[in-house]
Amino acid sequence: MPYTVYGNRRSGSAIVELALAVIGAPFDIRDVSLDDEAQRGEAYAAINPARKLPALVTPGGETLTESLAILLTLDERHRDAALLPAPASAARATALRWLCFVATEIYPLVEISDYPERFAGESDPQSARERARALWRERWSLLERQASGDPWLLESGFSLLDLQVAVVSRWTRQDAWRERELPRIEAIARAVASRPDCAPAWSRHFV
Repeated sequence: MPYTVYGNRRSGSAIVELALAVIGAPFDIRDVSLDDEAQRGEAYAAINPARKLPALVTPGGETLTESLAILLTLDERHRDAALLPAPASAARATALRWLCFVATEIYPLVEISDYPERFAGESDPQSARERARALWRERWSLLERQASGDPWLLESGFSLLDLQVAVVSRWTRQDAWRERELPRIEAIARAVASRPDCAPAWSRHFV
């Protein structure tokens, strides 16, 4: 039985699809349209009560949500794929540090940028969006300075962190700034897109 990924084009499900492609595990895709706000409906709430993408149903029938939790679970269950450095290693600790940074300090800004009225109400949604995008730039600039691999973020080589960074960096409609100010992050995205195992999933979302 394959994995089942619930997601939509250019959403966080891209990270999960890329990870499964690196593993070489078969998976089906269930489209949940963000344009139609299908993720906020009762049908999808039965899959993920938080009404957010992505969700993953494992071959054993478990339902997993939260991108970071999904990625760490896939690493635990497919250690032969070397999605993260070895347990207890310094490289793994660094990978977990920055995986958590992207998941908690950058990823949440996407919802504020895309749906500022959910946070500012009718008072001043545009100011909320602009502040979220300013924080986005600050935090990506910080991460840009941490990149020590060539072309990957970690000196130890490719990891799940690169998939996460490549996908999340595509969001909030700041392409011109990103291309100008984040050359290392851009190199990571190009490297992920050009991997033979990742190219089909990347093309579904970003080409």
